[in-house]
Amino acid sequence: VTLSGALGARKFRGGRNPQPRRALPSAHYRDRAETTESFSLDFTAVEENMDNFMTQVKNLAQSLYPCSAQKLDYDMKLHFLENTSVTCNDGTPAGYYLKESKGSRRWLIFLEGGWYCFNKENCNSRYETMRRLMSSSNWPQTKTGTGILSSLPEENPHWWNANMVFIPYCSSDVWSGATPKTDQNDYAFMGSLIIKEVVKDLLTKGLDNAKILLLAGSSAGGTGVLLNVDSVSELLEELGHTNIQVRGLSDSGWFLDNKQYRCTDCVDTINCAPTEVIKRGIKYWGGVVPERCRQAYEGKEWNCFFGYKVYPTIKRPVFIVQWLFDEAQLTVDNIHLTGQPVQEGQWRYIQNLGTELRNTLKDVPAMFAPACLSHEFITRNYWTDVQVKGTSLPRALHCWDRSLQENSRNNKSPPKGCPVHLIDSCPWPHCNPTCPTIRDQSTGQEMNVIQFLMHMGFDVQKMAHQQGMDPSKLLGMLSSGS
Repeated sequence: VTLSGALGARKFRGGRNPQPRRALPSAHYRDRAETTESFSLDFTAVEENMDNFMTQVKNLAQSLYPCSAQKLDYDMKLHFLENTSVTCNDGTPAGYYLKESKGSRRWLIFLEGGWYCFNKENCNSRYETMRRLMSSSNWPQTKTGTGILSSLPEENPHWWNANMVFIPYCSSDVWSGATPKTDQNDYAFMGSLIIKEVVKDLLTKGLDNAKILLLAGSSAGGTGVLLNVDSVSELLEELGHTNIQVRGLSDSGWFLDNKQYRCTDCVDTINCAPTEVIKRGIKYWGGVVPERCRQAYEGKEWNCFFGYKVYPTIKRPVFIVQWLFDEAQLTVDNIHLTGQPVQEGQWRYIQNLGTELRNTLKDVPAMFAPACLSHEFITRNYWTDVQVKGTSLPRALHCWDRSLQENSRNNKSPPKGCPVHLIDSCPWPHCNPTCPTIRDQSTGQEMNVIQFLMHMGFDVQKMAHQQGMDPSKLLGMLSSGS
């Protein structure tokens, strides 16, 4: 974007929002218009005051081009893979959604989540109930990006201008499989190949000119990032694109292979213990894990599906986003938070889960871990609102980008006042007051922190007594999140 003449020269400062004056240019100015100096917009100067800056840009754009007030087309469009032998579970072609941003050399490729299936029976039942996660036959032609995939600066302050790619999850294999559908195999599991084919297709659509490629994903897609970020980078290097910096952003995919609260038989995806699912799945899918992790866990490759075990073997920079009380983790651990108050044993288990997760994240340099009970984060429209120690996730990602940029130059420590290692230290779900709103799963009613804790069977009197404090003081602390 270039702004001409005096308007461009004026520094965009905070404060009130002057409407651009619509004075007609003088004849002298009109004659000089061809040679007017142009000032390119330097976004670094306005990080701190993006809203004010964007308002001024919109006012300016609308005063210059009345038609710009009409809705721009922000949707991503569906493309099927050139290589039709790489398919969804049922043999239909795999594909991706793309919204190009011609001026940008940043690309964001997002891997969708949605659990998995690990034998013929539960894959058949998944096909009946969740067909879009196994087949492309009914995918819509367009998709609107939300959260980090949004093209609106107010919803996505740091990545709005990137080229956006969304890869629908239709391989049910945590993005790890490399097995086609044959007469022997009822289903194809080709998640790892789908990612590679999408990258190859995108090279013909501008990715070859990229500076940064961020491979992001949520839930099973978040685990998919950990399993594939190095191989995407290696693929680009093999194809001669050595100047594209590949990074990962893994959201809600850092699972623990812990003991379940109650052990149950491994019948379906929800009840099966985390390790057992992956042991069975990896065989059924023909799952592939990163080479360095495979060598570290030879014969026990299932270990590579657990963040804290695969992470130390990953070469590329990866940013981890993880709720300390992840609902999917609690589900596989057989803690089901519906209607019934939580028993004391469950409550202890939940708090302990937060502690265990904190321990596995302490050596991860770049991460964002709020003490909330939730699942998936980066595509939610509230992703800009949650804060850890006063910093939001978009801000932390911006700091991470800056620290990587400066590291590649001269190996300095991250910029001051720009934190990238953010983890809540308070001990129970929703002790952070910026957590997303909780709804009672049976009534749909919104709850505040105290209602939620009481609903969970949290005994304020008893807890206050244990801490040696007055119950009303504890309630005050809970509601302020201190």
